[in-house]
Amino acid sequence: MGSPVVLGIESSCDETGAGLVRDGRLLGHALASSMDAHARFGGVVPEIAARAHLHALTPVVREALAGAGLTTADIGAVAVTTGPGLSGALQVGLAGAKGLAYALGVPLYGVHHLAGHVAADTLEHGPLPDPCMVLIVSGGHTSLLLVRDLARDPITHLGDTLDDAAGECFDKVARVFGLPYPGGPAIDRTAREGDPRAVPFPRPLTTGPPENRFTFSFSGLKTAAARWAERHHGAGLPLPLADGAASLQEAVADVLTRKAVAACAEHGVRTLVVVGGVAANSRVRSLAEERCAAAGITLRVPPLRLCTDNGAMIAAIGDLLVRAGAEPAPLDVSIDPSAPLTYAALHPVAAGARTGHPPAGSWAQRSAGAASHSRRAALASPL
Repeated sequence: MGSPVVLGIESSCDETGAGLVRDGRLLGHALASSMDAHARFGGVVPEIAARAHLHALTPVVREALAGAGLTTADIGAVAVTTGPGLSGALQVGLAGAKGLAYALGVPLYGVHHLAGHVAADTLEHGPLPDPCMVLIVSGGHTSLLLVRDLARDPITHLGDTLDDAAGECFDKVARVFGLPYPGGPAIDRTAREGDPRAVPFPRPLTTGPPENRFTFSFSGLKTAAARWAERHHGAGLPLPLADGAASLQEAVADVLTRKAVAACAEHGVRTLVVVGGVAANSRVRSLAEERCAAAGITLRVPPLRLCTDNGAMIAAIGDLLVRAGAEPAPLDVSIDPSAPLTYAALHPVAAGARTGHPPAGSWAQRSAGAASHSRRAALASPL
């Protein structure tokens, strides 16, 4: 008998996702987004996102099951994002996942959102090689990771962003440029008609001390783009939007791919996996292809539909955990909105919620220990 069908539920931000995976194969998934409700605010409003998840969760799960030709009786395990993300949004997803898992009598797995992004690539390209280099680029995260066995081993951070993430830089600059939210796709579309060499935007942390060689910083680039726009406005000149967007996009793609390829070379890794929402950016993808080909590195990037937040990626990491024999989450598993990525399994428990502890060396204990510094965030009131 094969592995069970794993239902994955994602609700960390403004997308409500459900996916179904068994033995590394995607059976079906569905997605609902509240992005339009946030657009007039120029960013995600946590309360609006949480309420949207409340309305969308059940329909999205039903749609995913229908698309796969399955019923709830076919679900053998449930995986859910327990962090990081917006507190209220995470609470909605976890409550729904607990209800389903307990009603069906199947195990529940809490998973780290970013590990889900990494696992998304396995749905398209198969198991990850051991080791592989992973570049995570999204609205809230930019990290270079050395990954071995995603379901079992700790994840090594070679570098993270010191301030703004790449996607955050796109969003903030797009607002200054007068482009719509979300900023990443708007920058990408506008850049198609521009010259990427028109504006000499800086390449942050590409020179300097060796300890910064894999570290990212996009706050200065964001400020440089804002000052460029202000100079044009102050002089009463029209803003050459296409050139600005293309030059900004080129700077971001240059920094990301330069550091990722250098990390592969330094650690003797022959496969680079680029994941997260910004992995959908056309220039990031094309420049990664060029530089990996020149360096003899295999590049893996998920298809566009699996780059942004979705339930399939959560089902994928849940499926890997099930097949690895990982322990399910405890009954009182909670959320950790600011959890660091150390292990794929993330089973935080709200401080003071239990008197006992997981067995020594258990998945729950290791994951909770990795996130202990931010457990207070898990005390948010349920909706």
